[in-house]
Amino acid sequence: MINGETSLTRPLRWGMVGGGRTGQVGYKHRTGALRDGNYRLLCGAFDLDAERGRDFGTALGVAPERCYADYRELISQESARPDGVEVVSVATPNFTHYEITKALLQAGIHVICEKPLFFTSAECEEIAALARDKGLIVGVTYGFTGHPLVHQMAAMVKKGLLGDIRLVDMAYTHGFNAGDDTGAGEAVKWRTNPRTAGPTFVLGDIGTHLYYLSELVLPQLKVERLLCDRKAFIPTRAPLEDHATVLMHYDNGARGRLWVSSVDAGNMGSQRYRFVGTRASLSWSDAHPDQLIYEVQGEPGRVLHHGMPYLEPESLAVDRMGALHTEGLGDSWANIYLWIAQAIDARRRGDEAFLAGHHYPGIEAGTAGVRWLEHCVRSADAGAAWVDCA
Repeated sequence: MINGETSLTRPLRWGMVGGGRTGQVGYKHRTGALRDGNYRLLCGAFDLDAERGRDFGTALGVAPERCYADYRELISQESARPDGVEVVSVATPNFTHYEITKALLQAGIHVICEKPLFFTSAECEEIAALARDKGLIVGVTYGFTGHPLVHQMAAMVKKGLLGDIRLVDMAYTHGFNAGDDTGAGEAVKWRTNPRTAGPTFVLGDIGTHLYYLSELVLPQLKVERLLCDRKAFIPTRAPLEDHATVLMHYDNGARGRLWVSSVDAGNMGSQRYRFVGTRASLSWSDAHPDQLIYEVQGEPGRVLHHGMPYLEPESLAVDRMGALHTEGLGDSWANIYLWIAQAIDARRRGDEAFLAGHHYPGIEAGTAGVRWLEHCVRSADAGAAWVDCA
């Protein structure tokens, strides 16, 4: 169980690019990073409006002289300080991820980046090589995979409690974009513009969460082929999609279905997962993150609760609140940030043995998500054709 004790030699000097007062994700990053005392927020380029960003940063307790106009000034000024920033979170629109991450790594600064990581897998591979050459960590904020019961599912699959996996069924849907974009905020505008969002809207924005979590639970399975059917129900969003269905064939013969939509009017269920094997199944939703449905064929269904001693050690090790208290998204993000901090600290100490066995969502996970998106786009653009994923 996690209780706030730190395993780091000292807190990491942390900064942010983006995540300002008008952003949607900045507080999630700060909730995760600051939870256990492993990071100290010392600088930032929080906003495109430099004055608004400075006002916001100082309200967070950042010194005014370390609230910068943009990421270039942040890198220049922090690199000249003996106590300069060590790790920076990139919480900006998709089209800026690559250039900001590259500039930070070139300056010797670790990076924690939003997803989808970049536009192309070639960019991912270039950044992975740069991080490797510099000896730096790139973390990716797949923020839902810190929930304890996600790791319970992975442990149960690994132990063979489900048998051989046959079916993978996943959905992440909501209705917040069910209407047209008249009067839409900036967050909607950039997400539906190919120049700023990249080649996808909901596939990249929310679909990559599903794909990564499924990889975490089912690491032994690989997608061999997929078919992606996508559509913009609001025509002004085309050629990007506000709805998509992806069918997947896995290398063990299993079949998968993934549904993402931002036009699922009225739905507030967010993410739903069901993993079905030859003898049992698991169902979990982030709307009820402290409950896991375990159903063995021919037996009564069971509801497993987080924090209970009957759970696997992998789940109990990342629990924070205990069985009587609900864990939420902030707890999950805190785990993600903790694991990335531990990776950065190990790299700083040269403890490659620790890193070799340490789980965190890194550049490999980000690259896999971008490569999956490329396959989805290739399939959809070919008229929802089956494509190989080798």
